[in-house]
Amino acid sequence: MPTLDLYYMPSPGASRAVIMTARAVGVEMNKKVVNVFAGEHLNPDFVKINPQHTVPTLVDDGFVLWESRAILIYLAEKYGKDDSLYPKDPQQRALVNQRLFFDLATLYAAISGYYYPAFSTGKFGSPEAFKKLGTGFEFLNTFLEGQKYVAGSQLTIADISILATISTIEAVDFDLTKYPNVDRWYANAKKVTPGWEETRPGLDIMRALLQPKKV
Repeated sequence: MPTLDLYYMPSPGASRAVIMTARAVGVEMNKKVVNVFAGEHLNPDFVKINPQHTVPTLVDDGFVLWESRAILIYLAEKYGKDDSLYPKDPQQRALVNQRLFFDLATLYAAISGYYYPAFSTGKFGSPEAFKKLGTGFEFLNTFLEGQKYVAGSQLTIADISILATISTIEAVDFDLTKYPNVDRWYANAKKVTPGWEETRPGLDIMRALLQPKKV
């Protein structure tokens, strides 16, 4: 069984998504913490690996890849026991891709846009940013109408990515019950996604970073 190096931080959803996907495909990760808050991502040795100096970064026998959703696709394609996590059928795969892009451009952008300013300013974002957050969850709620998973009839990397993204709400005061389809999906996704419990402590770290700075 291969062992891959993962440069990561435990708290961000992107890193947790990679770990959960690795568990789903059955590969081991040699996890190496890079403390971005301490500037470790700017160490010359890490910059040589990833010039963008971002985490998570995967190294698989000399092959280097970053951007979490690209890593999820790579893991599913190379190590998946079948194509259930990332279907080969063009239309099914297109739906998974659409949800991954929606996750990045809408959900993650909204969550980071509203909550992550607290890391530097001590305050959450503007009312406009909070409105975008609500809009993102409304879209997801619509996608999940009558659906158990976000992209088809089974768990895919789109579920894993979105699960990791929106789980940040557990570190802040956010009422998910306003979006009943998302609330239902979220409860199930936590039960069926491999590695969820392994990555759950990362949310405690996130809560410690964000909770005292709530406004």
